[in-house]
Amino acid sequence: MAVKKTTKTVKSKPAKAVTGIKIPVVGVDGKAAGSMTLPEQFFGVKPNKQLLAQAIRVYLANQRVGHAATKTRGQVEGSTRKIYRQKGTGRARHGAIRAPIFVGGGIVFGPQPRDYSLKFPQKMRRAALASSLSQQQAQGNIIVVSGLSDMAPKTKNMALALGAIGAAGSTLLVVSGAATNIVRAARNIAQLDVLPVADIHAYGVVTHKKVIFMKEAVGALK
Repeated sequence: MAVKKTTKTVKSKPAKAVTGIKIPVVGVDGKAAGSMTLPEQFFGVKPNKQLLAQAIRVYLANQRVGHAATKTRGQVEGSTRKIYRQKGTGRARHGAIRAPIFVGGGIVFGPQPRDYSLKFPQKMRRAALASSLSQQQAQGNIIVVSGLSDMAPKTKNMALALGAIGAAGSTLLVVSGAATNIVRAARNIAQLDVLPVADIHAYGVVTHKKVIFMKEAVGALK
């Protein structure tokens, strides 16, 4: 008896549509200048507080230079001769004036040059950045600004723009590319830090009250 073979047709799942978060865009005068969609993979994820804490710890550890050093008894200046005979003096036995017990002697267990840096995988680093941006977005601290590149490189103009935008206190300005004029205008303003979008990191995002993105920098974030 012949057995009929049946073939199952596997239906391919439709590709997920790329969604985003719509946010208003403001000009340097503080007025509305349209709107744009923020990528959901960076601004719409559930913040992972444990991963954020790990990212901050790794970042701060990597900032440590580790150049602190003290001299041991073999490195300090002084004679190596025995300072007095071993027996018959009634005093404790000593071998050299460079012993740690004497003033000017070596240091015991002092700090030595070391590497404090920690490794953080790229996938975890991106996830931590997405968590930090999503957390700031949920709190309403993300501002997208257009027209910054056309502004004259003067501190006064930047200060007026920040006041019009409503960015008071600790602020991170994320720019696209070198943005020399913007850096020149912002470098003398207290509590304002400027970062290229390629160098943005989770620690810089979570430690500021407001995060301002140039409109051009949002697209480069991908």
